[in-house]
Order: sequence, then C-alpha cells, then structure tokens
Amino acid sequence: MNDKQFFERLKQSPRPVVVDFWAPWCMPCRVIGPVVDKLGKDYTGRVDVWKINADEQPELLRSLRIYGIPTLAAYHQGEEVSRRTGAASPAVLTTLFEAALSGEKVVRSGPSNLDRLLRLSIGAALLFLAIYNHFAGFYVLAAVAGAVIAFGAVYDRCPIYKALTTRMNDWLKKDSNNPIE
Repeated sequence: MNDKQFFERLKQSPRPVVVDFWAPWCMPCRVIGPVVDKLGKDYTGRVDVWKINADEQPELLRSLRIYGIPTLAAYHQGEEVSRRTGAASPAVLTTLFEAALSGEKVVRSGPSNLDRLLRLSIGAALLFLAIYNHFAGFYVLAAVAGAVIAFGAVYDRCPIYKALTTRMNDWLKKDSNNPIE
C-alpha cells in the first residue's frame, strides 16, 4: 500500500482510526500489542484499529515520517490528530483512542527542537570540560551537571524514564488516597 492508497482508505473509513505500525521482531511492539488489541475491543464500533507491518510497508512509513516502531497514529476524518512512538502505558494509549474519537489534536509536550539542541550542546560542553580537566575538583560537578542538562534534552523520549515516572505517579496517587493518620 502506498501513501495515496493509505489516505484514500482513511477518507473512506466511516469511523476514526488508530493505526499500529509494528514489526514481528520488535519487542516493544509485542509488549503493547495485547493492550492495543484490548483497546480495539473496548472501542469496537467507535474506533477502528489497523495494524501495518513496518517490514512489509517501508515506503509508507517513510512517506508518513515514521522512523521508529512501535508507532501508533490516531486519525479523525482522515486527518492525523495524535501520534505516539515507543511502548506506553494503557492510560497513554487510551488517550490516542480518545483523540481519534474527539478529533482534537493532542498537544505534544517536551522541549522544542531548538531547546533540545541547546541542552545537548551545553551538556556536551560541560562534559568535555570535565574530561579535559580529568574530573579534578569542581569538574566532577561540571560532569554531573552536563549529564543532567543533556538528559533534559531527551528525557521525554527515554522509555526507562517514562516507565519510572508512570510507576511513581501511580504510587503517589495510591498513597494520596490512603493518607497516614
């Protein structure tokens, strides 16, 4: 299927669509596959789920600018309203289905590309200074600061960070429901 056929099929779809771009060898795809299937059943009759094997449709993925899998894209009336790359919690994946239903574009969070570039540059400069000075004295702190600043450029794309913050948020919500007396 080429991109023209893909968009024609989207336009003809009577319902919103969530497209799962996956591959059989992709472990994160295997992890979220059952969640996507369950959500597809939960939204039966309201949102259609299409699964497109990335290995079989590389030109389509390239034309849609999908560079990583799994990627899930939500479409409402043929227009993309949300996209998510990488493994995610069921709650996050549910937002894709809700976006497809409502048609409201999901505002992407995280730093802008310029901000990412600046953070990575500053972080790399501090790390370079620390290495150049053999991590002597103050330069140990410069190395730590450089690593933290550089991570600030990519934290929203880090699957480990996402998993940890999701668990921490769940733990805090559960803890706030049972206050210590």
